[in-house]
Amino acid sequence: MTDTKRFDGKVTLVTGAAGNIGLATAERLAASGSAIALLDLGGAKLDDAVAKVARAGVTARGYACDVTDAAQVQEIVDRVVADFGRIDFLFNNAGYQGAFAPVHAYPAEDFSRVMTINVCGAFHVLQAVARHMVGRNFGRIVNTASMAGVGGPPNMAGYAASKFAIVGLTQTASKDLAPYNIRVNAISPAFMGPGFMWDRQVELQAKAGSQYFSSDPKVVAEQMINSVPMRRYGDITEIPGVVEFLLGDDSSYMTGVNLPIAGGIL
Repeated sequence: MTDTKRFDGKVTLVTGAAGNIGLATAERLAASGSAIALLDLGGAKLDDAVAKVARAGVTARGYACDVTDAAQVQEIVDRVVADFGRIDFLFNNAGYQGAFAPVHAYPAEDFSRVMTINVCGAFHVLQAVARHMVGRNFGRIVNTASMAGVGGPPNMAGYAASKFAIVGLTQTASKDLAPYNIRVNAISPAFMGPGFMWDRQVELQAKAGSQYFSSDPKVVAEQMINSVPMRRYGDITEIPGVVEFLLGDDSSYMTGVNLPIAGGIL
């Protein structure tokens, strides 16, 4: 009997591929047999990510790209198609957390930056890849949203607005692309740790000076954890399996769905 992996022969494009979530997911999909195109801003982190993914024995290539530049995104997607022959799956994951401040004090320039990266960037990638998928009449797309785009946390106007937008983009794209056998879903992680993003969020919420969190980062961490029914933050390794499920045939009748990865937060 031949030992085949579920994604043998598939090609996946992962954006934000040098970050924790992007890399963990790229490694998971590579272990399932998919060739991986890793897209990020470039540099040593992207090179390291490519090397780690290639250990699974699949073809892995890195592409430096600024997702806020629509023309550059289209050029890179075209190059990926030329290099790999096609794109079957997209994990549209690149993003930026932004500042932490109440809405009346939130820096306007940062709000614009968050929206440009998280919304315009995600749209540029989704559109460029969808153009290719429409021509093949096949595709699977997973966008990274957030529970910040479901519940609207305090002091995160930019990030929350951007992730609400991603949920809406997912729902609209799922309808527009359904006639072409392309499914579009989203994931919404809540608190994830340990690491830079968790530490940054705890520290900056403590500094934001709101009634919702203590000014002591240690207390803020406890407050966040206590808001989760499962009383813990999620591990990055708990995300890739959900993405794999949404890309695979086990979710074949699911599109336009936003799946929380949130320990019971609704």
